[in-house]
Amino acid sequence: MDLKHLTALVTVSETGSVTKAARLLRVVQPAVSRYIRALEDEVGVLLFERTPQGMTLTPAGEILVERARRALLELERARAEIRPDRQHVQGIVTLGLLESAAELLAGPLLESVGRQHPGIDLRVLSAFSGHLQQWLLDGVADMSLLYDLASPPSISTTPVLRESLWAVAPPGTVVADDGAVPWGSLGRQRLVLPVEGHGLRTLIDQALHTAGVEPTITCQTNSMLVQKKLVATTGVWSVLPAASIAEDVATGRLAGGRLTGPEVSRTIVLALQRGIRVSPAVEVVAVEVVRVMRRLVGSGAWPTAHVVAQPG
Repeated sequence: MDLKHLTALVTVSETGSVTKAARLLRVVQPAVSRYIRALEDEVGVLLFERTPQGMTLTPAGEILVERARRALLELERARAEIRPDRQHVQGIVTLGLLESAAELLAGPLLESVGRQHPGIDLRVLSAFSGHLQQWLLDGVADMSLLYDLASPPSISTTPVLRESLWAVAPPGTVVADDGAVPWGSLGRQRLVLPVEGHGLRTLIDQALHTAGVEPTITCQTNSMLVQKKLVATTGVWSVLPAASIAEDVATGRLAGGRLTGPEVSRTIVLALQRGIRVSPAVEVVAVEVVRVMRRLVGSGAWPTAHVVAQPG
């Protein structure tokens, strides 16, 4: 398969239009159409449905686009890694960040990597732990932060820190005199929580059960941003990891405090695939991720988090 053809395939799938793809690729529209037809002739199936609304992938097209995108990314990584530069480690590194930690970690990490390793093209993906784990297994991400869920044998994890869960309250709320919020007090509040089946929701349900609380749940969502928005505007409370609300509490956009009785925390691990070559670029970014996380804990910017001591 020709790389120009695969590039055209991915670009048309992303834009939904041959015309837009041609503009992005800086070629004439008939050329893009020829590339797509050549691929369809080669694989023997239609890759797109041509409709008045645009180009829509067929099931076969979706499969080929997924594989083509990975192949093009691997080639791009190889080019970046072998490009001559005696002064800097270089290459493309795709890092998965937990949605709950991205707001706190992304800025300092990008600044640190850019300063220490200017030859690295760092790309950041953000999602829940389950999605990040799948992206790591699929090769979409080179490494990822995950919660300490059961991981398959193909993933190697290094614990980095433990963080507490916090009660999240509307701005201006005095959650507790000493900053600690008993789980039992959540029984008096209307709550917005993650959807059932989410790893965080499982922890919350276990803690509420231990505390003997029958919660009043007014909304369930798979979006942390929706949780925070509803708390800020509707008077409900929620439960989130400390990192996800640290800046909001510091600026007064939300109120919050560490949940106690029982103490509930989660371990964040740095995960990589086992058995694959780890490039120098991935190695130095992994070191930088751990260094920045520890610095945030040490400075107090990551509240109620504790660094996990490494053996040896």
